[in-house]
Amino acid sequence: MKQETIAVLGTGSWGTALSIVLADNGCKVKQWGRSKETIEEINVYHTNEKYIKNIELPDNIEGHLDLGKALEGVETIILAVPTKAMREVLAKVQEVQTAPITIVHVSKGVEPDSLLRISEIIEEAMEPGNLTEIVVLSGPSHAEEVALRQPTTVVAASRDLETSKRVQNLFMNSYLRVYTNTDVVGVEIGGALKNIIALAAGVGDGLGYGDNAKAALITRGLIEISRLGVKMGANPLTFSGLSGIGDLIVTCTSVHSRNWRAGNMLGKGMDLEEVLENMGMVVEGVRTTKAAKQLATKYEVDMPIADALYDILFNSVDPREAVDNLMQRNKTHEMEDLVVILGNTIENE
Repeated sequence: MKQETIAVLGTGSWGTALSIVLADNGCKVKQWGRSKETIEEINVYHTNEKYIKNIELPDNIEGHLDLGKALEGVETIILAVPTKAMREVLAKVQEVQTAPITIVHVSKGVEPDSLLRISEIIEEAMEPGNLTEIVVLSGPSHAEEVALRQPTTVVAASRDLETSKRVQNLFMNSYLRVYTNTDVVGVEIGGALKNIIALAAGVGDGLGYGDNAKAALITRGLIEISRLGVKMGANPLTFSGLSGIGDLIVTCTSVHSRNWRAGNMLGKGMDLEEVLENMGMVVEGVRTTKAAKQLATKYEVDMPIADALYDILFNSVDPREAVDNLMQRNKTHEMEDLVVILGNTIENE
C-alpha cells in the first residue's frame, strides 16, 4: 500500500472518522479546519470530542488552520465539508494549490437553484489544470461506527475506474471494505436523496407510526430516488447497491442519522427553526429537499414523498396532514414507472 500524505478538509464527524481510517492505513493525515480550539485539541490531546466522543486519534493525524500548509506535498484531498460550504472552501483551495490534485468528496447533497451535484460543483469551481480527477465516496456509513473501527462498506465512484481503484486502496482495510463504481451520477443522487427519505422516516417515527409505515416509506422512497436518478442519467442498478438501498436503510432506521433525528423532532411538533437550533449540526436533507423539488419539476418526475416533506418544511403543513394526503393519493399500479432491478423502466400505459 502506498503511504501517502493526505489532506482531509473538514473536522466534523465524517472527516475525522476518515482521517482515522487513513492514519490506520499508514498515511500521514493533515486535517484542516477553521476552529482554532478543535485544531489544538487534535494536535495536543489527539481527540475531537465535539464530533467523535471517547476516541483517541492516531498520532499521524495533524491538525492545520493554514490551508496552504495542509496542502503541501499532497496529491489527494478528502473534501468533507457541508454542501453549502463547498464553493467557499474550493475557492480557498484554488488560491493556495500548487499542483494538480485528486479530490475525493464525501458530502451528500445537491445545490438548490443551480441543481448541481457535488462533483459538478467541483468541476465548475476548479481550474481544469488543477484537477486530476474527482471521486465520490459514499454508502451506509455512520461516522461514529467507522471511528470505532466497526465493519462498514462503502463505494468509491469515479468516471475513471483506475482512480476509483486507487482510492479503494487508500481506504480499504480490515474494518472498511470499499467497492468501485463508475456511475458517479447514481452514487451522488442516491447519497443525496436518501436524506430526504430519512427526514420523512423520522417524521413518521415522531408521529408514532410503526414498522409498516417505515417499510413502505423506504420502498417507495427508493422508487422516487430511482425515477429521478435514471432521468438524470444514472444506471438503475446503482440504486440496488450500497449508495442506494444500503444508505437508505441505515439513514432511515438509525438514531445516529442526523436527518432521522431532525425528522423525528418535526414529527413531535417542533418547527424547522427549533429543530435546526437543537441539532447544532448541518442537516443536509433540508437543503436537498429544496433541490429535489426543483429537480422533480425540471425532469417531470413524480416525487410525492419529497413533495410532502417540502410542504412540512417550507409550507407549514402539519406532518399528520401531509401523511394523510400521501395515503389518499390516486390509486396506481405498483409497477407504474418503477425501475426494476434488471435495469428496465416500466412506463405508464
